[in-house]
Amino acid sequence: MPYPSRPGRIAPSAGLTLVGLALLVAGCGGDASSPSAAAQGGPARVKIGYLGLTCEAAMFVAKEKGFFEEEGLDVEFVKTDWDGLRDGLGLGKFDANYTLIMYLLKPIEQGLDVKITGGVHSGCLRLQVGPGSDVASAAELKGKKIGIPTMGSPPFLFASRALTAQGLDPKKDVEWVVVAPEVMSLSLEKGQVDAVATSEPLGSILTAQAKVRTIADQAVDEPYRDEYCCATVLSGKFAAGNPAGAAKVTRALLKGALWVETNPTAAAELAVEKKYVASSAELNAQAIGKLKYMPAVAQCRESIGMAAGEMKEAGLLNSGTDPGEVAARAWLDLDGVSDEWIKGLKVEQVAGGGRPPALTGPQIASLLAGEKDLRSLLCMGCEGMADPDLCRPRD
Repeated sequence: MPYPSRPGRIAPSAGLTLVGLALLVAGCGGDASSPSAAAQGGPARVKIGYLGLTCEAAMFVAKEKGFFEEEGLDVEFVKTDWDGLRDGLGLGKFDANYTLIMYLLKPIEQGLDVKITGGVHSGCLRLQVGPGSDVASAAELKGKKIGIPTMGSPPFLFASRALTAQGLDPKKDVEWVVVAPEVMSLSLEKGQVDAVATSEPLGSILTAQAKVRTIADQAVDEPYRDEYCCATVLSGKFAAGNPAGAAKVTRALLKGALWVETNPTAAAELAVEKKYVASSAELNAQAIGKLKYMPAVAQCRESIGMAAGEMKEAGLLNSGTDPGEVAARAWLDLDGVSDEWIKGLKVEQVAGGGRPPALTGPQIASLLAGEKDLRSLLCMGCEGMADPDLCRPRD
């Protein structure tokens, strides 16, 4: 990528008041290709890599609510990090997951063998300025400094697209500064940066605390609001060797997404109770409540094409790359996985499991103050993507 590998950096302070929630949604070799298990009359074995993030709730639900079993699958979950997930899927070490579309497109351009098969939840990325800033749009950020969690992160990718859409060159017209998530608002206040690129729910927390004003919102603004942030992704090796199994995994994950949208609080409680996510149930519910789970097929396929096209315009893909070809190579249609099938899905509605009540910034800060291990959340969320200096213990 034609960007400096070590841009300016603002180190974190000792407090971690916001980072735990900010990185909950960071805004997440199997032998299933072998027919031996099915041939012996047992369920097909599938290995799923996961990170332990809030937004992975649909896969946790699919396992705990028996959606994989309904599809005749014996699923093993293996915890990994960002690099391990991406490379593991490409090499066939893992069979499936769902993760960020923008995070995959550059590696797919470079030959990563993975396939995207369905949309899970919509965008959760924002570009924000201080409440007193005179900047009204991304177009007015020319010559300004923008704080990002790390180069190559989804907030950086979205901000680059938003700048390009407003006629700016993200390689030349702005300065990127790596800022630890928990000090983004402080860096704005001190004038160390002029804007910050955030992911949910950090963007909403800063908004609730009146510390930022949003100038580009992936969840609200056209043409981004219907774009998928995370999608089901399969190892290319698995998808080619076992297309029926690939369809089964995708259906289970998409059904899990519908269950989460119907029961976000219950999904948050389940993820914490089963120890997939290192957080309190209340904090996890607030994080999930910021996302919109909307399983779909055609709309996800369109999202890949739009993201690839805008990434090419922003210089995030090679100048000679055909974004349509990258999008086509990324996508895989599967038998039995369609929007018509999704429309016929029915899931239970858990009493008291719906959307959590919205909390104010101070109330969320109080929840964060009760977290026992924010440092582990920091390292879990950024490993493989963020500057490792940000994850090292400090006195």
